[in-house]
Amino acid sequence: MPAVGGPTDPAVVVGDGQYPDGCLFRGGPVSTVRSSRRIERAGVNALRTLLEDHDHIVQEIDGGNDHGEDMIINFTRGGKRTGYWIAVQVKSGKKYKRANGYAIPVEDHFEDWRQSRIPIVGVVYDMKKKELFWVNLTERLRTSEESPGWVQVPNSARLNTESMHDFCREISTYAGDARMRIRSESEEEAFAEAVRARQGLDPETAPNPLYEGFADFALRYEDRIRVIAKDWLRSIPLQILALIMIWEWPRQIRFVEGSSDVYPIPWVISLYSFIALMALTVFFEFRAGRVPRETGQWLSLIVSNFLWIPIMDPDGDRGWWGTTWIIAGIIVPSIGVKFLFISFVRFARDRKKKLIEAEA
Repeated sequence: MPAVGGPTDPAVVVGDGQYPDGCLFRGGPVSTVRSSRRIERAGVNALRTLLEDHDHIVQEIDGGNDHGEDMIINFTRGGKRTGYWIAVQVKSGKKYKRANGYAIPVEDHFEDWRQSRIPIVGVVYDMKKKELFWVNLTERLRTSEESPGWVQVPNSARLNTESMHDFCREISTYAGDARMRIRSESEEEAFAEAVRARQGLDPETAPNPLYEGFADFALRYEDRIRVIAKDWLRSIPLQILALIMIWEWPRQIRFVEGSSDVYPIPWVISLYSFIALMALTVFFEFRAGRVPRETGQWLSLIVSNFLWIPIMDPDGDRGWWGTTWIIAGIIVPSIGVKFLFISFVRFARDRKKKLIEAEA
């Protein structure tokens, strides 16, 4: 058995995956921790220590859920929680140093930070000076229509024991003016509400989870839905006409049965098909930006007569009156459909011909 502390004793394995004498672990080397992590954690640890020294409540955000912030902070006053919460993005290292101060990259957080319902604060930790500097990212970005790429952090914006009171007062005033105060009975509820606010969700206006998926769909196809909604409004007269025709169906059948020996269903289907074709023609004329005066007048004339007859004479008429309308109900759709197609096809043909001649 090897001696304790020898090359096979796990107690003396060092962090680079080797034993003190340079041997690898059994099975090969293991993964190492990024050297940049120490730099990143330096700023987070320095800020957390400073805040907790002043009795403020700090909730670190798990790295797997980090979407641009490292912690959420609840300010306290006199040992009691206040309704003011902030989220903080911490940066450490030389790459954030500038000639006249520091800078925090916006990257793809522009809309998140400017639309957040709690202030997003950026903090830079100067490892050489061991000092913290801060900026209100939400306030700065709300004055921009497009992402500036970086947000400047001035040298004068130090965050330390001496400036902590002014820092809390300034952020709390901004949050109060922007109506970003959070009110909850327990710390857990307040933290959950702060997370929702950080995601831009107002508890008063947050979407019902049942419909949230529909909201995402509507946002994704917003332009197309806007076109459909406009078409739906244009089609309201057609919808009303369709409801009237449905209501009229049994009355039309009874009128035909009382007026002649013609089988009623084909007669009504023929009439309704022609009315529907004319109505669709009028709808698409409006959609194309034209006012279909002649077609609209003919549609109004046919609809007003044929849909009014069953009301005037619900049981039909075996005399000349009923016979006339039955014959008209056969001839008008037959001729009307042909005339409609010929007129609009000829119109489209002439228009295309003019375009071809203009291009030539």
